[in-house]
Amino acid sequence: MRPWLLVCCVLLSLTSACRGKGARPPLTVPASSPAARATRLGFQPPVDRVLTESQRATRAVERDGSVIHDEAELTTESRFTPADGGWLLTQTVSRAHPTRGGAPVETWVDDVLSRFTLRVRLAADGAFIKLVSPEAAQDAVRQVVPAGPGARALERFFAPDALEARTRREWEAKYGGLLQRNLSEGQRTWAVDVSPVGEDTQLAYVLERTVQGTRDTEYGDAVVLTLRCLDALPEDAPDELTDAWVAAGRPELTPGVTCEGEQVVASGRFVPVSRELTVKARVGGAAWTVTTESRAQGLQEEAR
Repeated sequence: MRPWLLVCCVLLSLTSACRGKGARPPLTVPASSPAARATRLGFQPPVDRVLTESQRATRAVERDGSVIHDEAELTTESRFTPADGGWLLTQTVSRAHPTRGGAPVETWVDDVLSRFTLRVRLAADGAFIKLVSPEAAQDAVRQVVPAGPGARALERFFAPDALEARTRREWEAKYGGLLQRNLSEGQRTWAVDVSPVGEDTQLAYVLERTVQGTRDTEYGDAVVLTLRCLDALPEDAPDELTDAWVAAGRPELTPGVTCEGEQVVASGRFVPVSRELTVKARVGGAAWTVTTESRAQGLQEEAR
């Protein structure tokens, strides 16, 4: 899921989202195991269930010896419904909490998020198709935000075309090339991703995902992937990597960007168990560190 992670990032940007890591369970099939077998990462979303996720984004900007810390947290509720031979994913935000330097920040974004539902049409295999009624977000801005620079910035961010493009890119970065596919240890897949570092600035990179094995979770057996960034295409780039970059529009990648992280996705019933990614780069004379985290908090039967 996690289309709202980019909203965590805009909370950081316009005011200038799973807390606590603990010990990770061991891999059921470690990367060094010679008996490793392929695992199929299917796409069978939980029907008549509400998936609650905590999401968090933090940003540290170091410039001229001083550091500014921003943070945004969200709690989201997601539902999957069969629709037109595929799926309709609806997601709402039940809590939004931005801070700067540990102090709460007043923002209109909280009110905007509470007034509309993100609706995503997905194919039967989990491929992103489109947003449904994306103009609802911009309508919510106009209903609650007084006219002025802040309203114009939010209207641009939540413009239908921009919102759909970012949501599609984020979904592809998380799941493109992974769903309905047999994955074996050491297998790599790629997607173009971005991390916003300011209202008009973003870091662009190729996200490389490497299968490490499987892990037991409370949502069943799950595929574990490590994440890292590429700031350029290698000369011997595999066709799949080059195709991913071309499909994304051949974006200019940010020189020197690095990242590390881990993603865990249940391999039976589709549940995005957890994801952590820390991206670092120097942009505009400052050192930026952006971390996004998400974690499934519960999967409960929907009240009728």
